[in-house]
Amino acid sequence: MRRILIAAVAAAATMLPSGAWAQSKKGLPGEDWVSLFNGTDLSGWRKIGNESWTVENDLIHGKGLTKDYGYLQTEKPYRDFQLSLRFKCVGDGNSGVFFHTDFKPGTAEVTQGLQFEIDCNMMHHTGGLYGDGRGWIVWPAPENEGVVRTGEWNEYLVEVVGNRYRSRLNGVPMVDFTDPNPKSFDGPIALQLHAGGRGNMEFKDIWVRDLSHR
Repeated sequence: MRRILIAAVAAAATMLPSGAWAQSKKGLPGEDWVSLFNGTDLSGWRKIGNESWTVENDLIHGKGLTKDYGYLQTEKPYRDFQLSLRFKCVGDGNSGVFFHTDFKPGTAEVTQGLQFEIDCNMMHHTGGLYGDGRGWIVWPAPENEGVVRTGEWNEYLVEVVGNRYRSRLNGVPMVDFTDPNPKSFDGPIALQLHAGGRGNMEFKDIWVRDLSHR
């Protein structure tokens, strides 16, 4: 766990503007990372939809039960942040990390928010950006489509600062995109199970740095 967090701190440092990184060095390195998952229960999270989200062996297991979408959303909103987690594709379903998310009340219908893609199938663009009613916004470079590991743990670092979105997968930079027309600006983070009932994902070691200025 400590090795993973140190690696996330080092990678996050390369994603910060020089001024922001200099400012963060006023404290001990990494002291502002906060765990979003206690390994025991789903405290701090809220289930959206009817899919299964359980805690098993110190990890979060999301499994599709219906043909609908399902989400596990943080109770706290984040405007600007860095998020580090590990994921494993147990089945062949699609997933993602949503941000600035909101839903139609009582449903799993997304009304705002983008997602950093997760899909362990080749050429399904893990690390790319999708959503806000615009479909695909940016893909990783073609040579990086094989960075994702099927049936193994993957290390994912994503960053949202203003309208600039960056992702890193297993130590490889995937996208660095400045959105000329952002549609969402604040809201919770959410883990997704794609519609179709085939979603079967595991998540662990979920940490966040809240960079928001409110």
